[in-house]
Amino acid sequence: MRDFAGPRQVAGRGAADFERTPQPALLSTTHDRPEDWLRAGQDMERVLLPATLECLSSSFATQALEWTDLRRPLRDPVSGTGYTQVVLRLGYGPRGPSTPRRPVSEVLDILP
Repeated sequence: MRDFAGPRQVAGRGAADFERTPQPALLSTTHDRPEDWLRAGQDMERVLLPATLECLSSSFATQALEWTDLRRPLRDPVSGTGYTQVVLRLGYGPRGPSTPRRPVSEVLDILP
């Protein structure tokens, strides 16, 4: 977890212990074209929804992908091919606050 406050304390913000052994995951595609980026996003949905059902927390660590010289070593270690699109950290963390939701009647009309 990245704390932008640095070493100084922030009033009103508590601390929480996180899992000590989170699992990194890389999502890669064969090519690096816009359609591959779209498929990678669709695959993220297939990863994050079941992970949420299992009470896993996730966080993205994609800063390394923004630099070409750092992105290359993330390729498949056996074949040396592929383009890593997402670096994800999965683990168990403290439960966060619920997201407020609008009533269904405000967002959905069901007609007979």
